Amino acid sequence: MNAATADVGALLQLLPVQRAAFALLLAAIGLPVIGVVIVGLDIMPVRFAMMHVALLGIAVGLLTGLDPMLCALVACALSGAGVAPLARTPDGLSGAMGLLMSLAIAAALLVLAVSGVNASGAFALLWGSILSVGTADLVVLAVLAAVVPALFWWRRREVGLLLYDRELAECSGVPVRGLTVVLLVLVAVAVAGAIKLTGALLVDALTLLPALAARRLGGSLKSITLWAVGIGIVVNLTGFLVALWLDWPPGPVLVLTAGAVVLAVHLVPERRNTSWRATASVSLPSSH
Repeated sequence: MNAATADVGALLQLLPVQRAAFALLLAAIGLPVIGVVIVGLDIMPVRFAMMHVALLGIAVGLLTGLDPMLCALVACALSGAGVAPLARTPDGLSGAMGLLMSLAIAAALLVLAVSGVNASGAFALLWGSILSVGTADLVVLAVLAAVVPALFWWRRREVGLLLYDRELAECSGVPVRGLTVVLLVLVAVAVAGAIKLTGALLVDALTLLPALAARRLGGSLKSITLWAVGIGIVVNLTGFLVALWLDWPPGPVLVLTAGAVVLAVHLVPERRNTSWRATASVSLPSSH
């Protein structure tokens, strides 16, 4: 046990490991809040759609010689903004994400096949490469860690009502279209930004799972958001340390850690208080 602890301490002295830990800390601040948006808007397919869009961006980057991750971020941001006009209802948004997913993966495979580019570099992102996190990745995660909580704090009543009922939000004077575009762009960029940490297939560990646990513990949008961030920090740092200690891949360990927290939280008796959704619908008109 002491030897294992000493090994972890030695690993934490390495710059790539420190960068990875810092990246996970930044991710824990912004990405679980994105998970709250995904759950609130009921757009679970968005993760899969953006994984495929990111793959298309990476393929284009490999073909053109540009930074693949930058291309993935741009592709996801443009896609998030592009599907927003189709998001008139939750069903419409889910359908748009399904269409986007199909088109993106087809285009990615076509680009890789026609160009003759080695596809291994693109598909490697499906599994993550957390120890190769660079400055650009940290910048993206830092921006998300600052912008996402700030937006929730600044427009929390509007966001709460939008997550509760789109039509009611529109009737209450909320700029639904613009706010939806902003949220979808942030979701898309967050998914792309998290790919290198856990891989596209395991991005739920950083976004969705902390939000699912937080919904069980919080009684308002503010408390759910705070719980999501707190759970994200604990899960990310604990999972990363366990992965280092056992010499296991960090991505699967993070998912299992987050999943264990979600299961444990669901053993806690459900809070008997007013739903954050109802709170949002009541409090928003008073803010005008």
